[in-house]
Amino acid sequence: MEKKLQFSLTYILIAFLVFLLIQYWLTPRVINVSYSQFKKHVVEQKINAVVISTNQLKGFERIQGERKEPLFPELFYRTPRVDDRNLVEFLEDNEVEIIATNENTFFKTLLSWIVPALIFVGIWMFFMRRFAQTGPGAGIMTLGKHKAKIIAQKDLGVDFNSVAGQDEAKQELQEVIEFLKTPQKFTQLGAKIPKGILLVGPPGCGKTLMAKAVAGESGVPFFSISGSDFIEMFVGLGAARVRDLFDQASKTAPCIVFIDELDALGKARGVAGGIGGHDEREQTLNQLLVELDGFETNKGVIILAATNRPEILDPALLRPGRFDRHILVDRPDLKERLAILKVHSKGVELANEVDLEITARRTSGFTGADLANLINEATLLAARKNKKQVEMTEIEEAIDRIVAGLEKKNRVLNETEKKIVAHHETGHALIATLRETAEKVHKISIVPRGIGALGFTLQLPTEDRFLMSKTELLEKIDVLLGGRAAEELMFGDITTGAQNDLQKATDIARSMVAMYGMNKKMGHATYMQPGGRFVQQNYFQQKEISDETARLIDEEVKLILDERMKEVLKTLEDKKEQLAIVANRLLEKETVESEELVELLKGKAHD
Repeated sequence: MEKKLQFSLTYILIAFLVFLLIQYWLTPRVINVSYSQFKKHVVEQKINAVVISTNQLKGFERIQGERKEPLFPELFYRTPRVDDRNLVEFLEDNEVEIIATNENTFFKTLLSWIVPALIFVGIWMFFMRRFAQTGPGAGIMTLGKHKAKIIAQKDLGVDFNSVAGQDEAKQELQEVIEFLKTPQKFTQLGAKIPKGILLVGPPGCGKTLMAKAVAGESGVPFFSISGSDFIEMFVGLGAARVRDLFDQASKTAPCIVFIDELDALGKARGVAGGIGGHDEREQTLNQLLVELDGFETNKGVIILAATNRPEILDPALLRPGRFDRHILVDRPDLKERLAILKVHSKGVELANEVDLEITARRTSGFTGADLANLINEATLLAARKNKKQVEMTEIEEAIDRIVAGLEKKNRVLNETEKKIVAHHETGHALIATLRETAEKVHKISIVPRGIGALGFTLQLPTEDRFLMSKTELLEKIDVLLGGRAAEELMFGDITTGAQNDLQKATDIARSMVAMYGMNKKMGHATYMQPGGRFVQQNYFQQKEISDETARLIDEEVKLILDERMKEVLKTLEDKKEQLAIVANRLLEKETVESEELVELLKGKAHD
């Protein structure tokens, strides 16, 4: 491949230095003198020829041949010209040859205009070239062009076989694939395919992968762009990019246009932070709405979009005729988790003892991205231990890493703190074992993990749940309060270790009172709504309620927590001996598995 010469400032500096050296050797030596000294040199016959120009006098030491002004004189004296009427007479009296000339200022004037202009153009070209190198297709002339990545079907390498689970979503998207493959089947009956399809669901559940699979199955080009790529600091560029994207998509039809993170672009107008409703985001959104309206359904272009915050999208985007079909890509259930684990474990050397079904049961609530990370973490752990295969031990450790955080081996607790943490975690585990609806305890550990966790009690559900009763929520509060109750019961004092437990317990109690209508005093009414459906947020959006209602909500929340704490203290008081036994074993081993916990509670454990 021919190597291209690149613009370099070093080459210019070298050329400039060479030019200065040449000029130094070729330029005669000049002696600047005063007018009086110039006349003195004439009298002393050091000067035998003088060139008189408009602004100066040049006296040459000698004259070579017949040239009046030598090409490369060795020496000449230079002085500013003064208004001396007797100058010519003075020079003639001293037998000095007089050479009159008009000073040519054309090149000087030309350079005074051209050189600054050339410098300015050079700097402009330099910065434009650097600006054009900031990204593919970037440059000042491409600001209004879309930034979508156009991926050919052969380069995608993704189809529905690459997407485990999500059977309902696949079934919904099959219609889109069939339309792209055989559009005449629908158009001859007068059917209209939905213009826009919105994929909604929590982060990491495979919305982007699902969109690529649709393109891979249908065999059409795939335009991929993020909602934030439309927004720029220059007003009007986002709208221009939307127009350009739809124009190119219509020329490439049939194809799929995928807009990821649509909420960055389609946030409800009026709450997007603009003044007067005319900011860049709103102009871009307006242009997108116009293009969706004017987009013909028979052109074979499908608009897919993904978001995990559908509640903040502008209602105009979701009306029929735009993104009117919503497909939920939710967290996988048990069967889907098993299928996802099988997909991501292909190519990984798993030991015969590894049971992916058990792993699927122990990863309730994990997304597809979490499960992929789980397999990768387990593989890295096995490689770090120089093992040839990934065993169940590495998978268990990877789950602990994802759920509780990285083990902090350098964080050493003193004996008093270690004893408190052991009883705290045992309190959680004991209450979880004694409550009928509580999730089964899988492991208790007092090994510090993550940012602030000094220990953890890992509970795993026996099945996927979608509804929770009042009793289950109350017993969930009991488990959270078990740690604080154990500290108070065994040591007669409490610590700061229960802060996170109290926060979670308070959130559940407040939800029961203000959202779920599970309080007699507040009635079957809701006073708050969750901050987000798919994005986990630790706050609630409060509706318009009076100060009296807010006070009653706070009182009922406190009442629930106080009553549950009394019940938990009573339960642990009755099981104080078992609490001490489990805590002592935890101090010895630092980790107690579910089987050993059951044996300890039955009094059958052995050293």
